[in-house]
Amino acid sequence: MLLVRFLCIFSFLGIAASFTPQKSSFVSQPLNGVGNGSSMEMGYKKVFVAGATRGVGLSVVEKLAANGIEVVALARTEEAAESLKKIDGVSVAIGDAFDQKRVEDVMWGCDAAITTLGGSTDDRRVDYEGNNNVIESAGILGVTRVLLVTSIGCGSSKEAAPPAVFEVLKDVLAAKDKAENILIKYYTNVNWTIIRPGGLVSEPMTGEAILTEDNTAIGSIHREDVADLVVKALNSPQTERKILSALDPSITSSVAVEGKKFESFAV
Repeated sequence: MLLVRFLCIFSFLGIAASFTPQKSSFVSQPLNGVGNGSSMEMGYKKVFVAGATRGVGLSVVEKLAANGIEVVALARTEEAAESLKKIDGVSVAIGDAFDQKRVEDVMWGCDAAITTLGGSTDDRRVDYEGNNNVIESAGILGVTRVLLVTSIGCGSSKEAAPPAVFEVLKDVLAAKDKAENILIKYYTNVNWTIIRPGGLVSEPMTGEAILTEDNTAIGSIHREDVADLVVKALNSPQTERKILSALDPSITSSVAVEGKKFESFAV
């Protein structure tokens, strides 16, 4: 039972699916069609993605490429890059997200950056170090659109996370929170968006997931739905300089408050 409990807690952040670390004019376009196979015009034409080899990051890459966006994906090893190389429109660069200069070199020429990095390597947490390198590289290169995927339980959403989850994951959440603060406080010329998913589930998307500004929101969400919301948020001016929680009211969650509803943020 103890093992099951800890596995459930760790799935809250999707840690098992994210251990691998890694300026054109904006034009607002309709956001219909993301994730359902139909095409969608986007203002950003070349997007850097870190955390791209699995989980939410891989799904983000697939959805961007499906909509005709050129993707530059960072992969830590050749082995991790294999699935990305099979996707049309995706350029894969081998590099470690702990290496800021390598991240900067790979990001060069992109007009937006998305990072879903999470996990640790040799006792170093990519949740802060890797994400910070993505943020710093964007600042150096003048990439003014940055989307950072963290977790419910960070910052203003601390009280939303169940105490048992927060206690076990407090170091992870602290590292993600530190990356959020760097982006918010020191990159004032960046049109950032922070998306905090709830408990992550590896099932096909429902299409019912929402973003909300309610920092008490808690629940579960499929990884593919998180990616769908990230791609929608990328091209939505309404999401700029916003911190949004992501959850799916249509699926059962052990951490959700029964009967509680949250106002959806329109993108």
